[in-house]
Amino acid sequence: MDAFSDIVRKYDDLLKEVSDLSDGEATLVLASKMVAQDVLMGLAEARPGVIYGENKVQELLSKYFVSDAVEWQFIGRLQTNKVKYIVDKVSMIQSVDSLRLAEEIEKRCAKIGKTMEILLEVNIGEEASKGGISREGLSEMLSAVQEMPHLRLRGIMSVLPNADETVLRPLYARLKEIFEVVRGVHAKNFDVKYLSAGMSGDYKLALQNGSNMVRIGSAVFGARRYVK
Repeated sequence: MDAFSDIVRKYDDLLKEVSDLSDGEATLVLASKMVAQDVLMGLAEARPGVIYGENKVQELLSKYFVSDAVEWQFIGRLQTNKVKYIVDKVSMIQSVDSLRLAEEIEKRCAKIGKTMEILLEVNIGEEASKGGISREGLSEMLSAVQEMPHLRLRGIMSVLPNADETVLRPLYARLKEIFEVVRGVHAKNFDVKYLSAGMSGDYKLALQNGSNMVRIGSAVFGARRYVK
């Protein structure tokens, strides 16, 4: 089996596993950082409907392509001065972690007449090294986003610590509680559906504990690293 066929097989297997673990309710986003454009184009052709999630603006711009077979989302830390480069290319920005970023997305989307689906990133592990809104700051963000007509809130997202199950389970429970609170807030531009949590190392645990959107890369594409 050649390398590309192996990627397609792993994608099919993972898609089935995610569906089985969630009774068909979860969405798989392929974290496509450091994967060549030709591989992404080939997979989209072989499996129309694939969703790619990119972490870095420059990398997204370097390999972005337009196709009815693919959806692009942004899942990494996003600087406000780079929002303008991606708002016309992605269907969702998962990593909205500040009021300033939300305001910039609103401004840029208003200019092009687009409504952007967003997730609010919650720093559930309270890690200083990670972005995200604190639990205490979430209420203010929800109120602010209600006044931004070019944003459509679809849920919350979190990047959990690299830790064992005993640490992660209570964090997932807390995250699910926050998700239910957000889902209970009613506003014209709120259509809350997604709790995006879980990556290659913990997606099974995430799906077992309330996540309905997982962001997985290495389980399909293999281990990757940036070469400096």
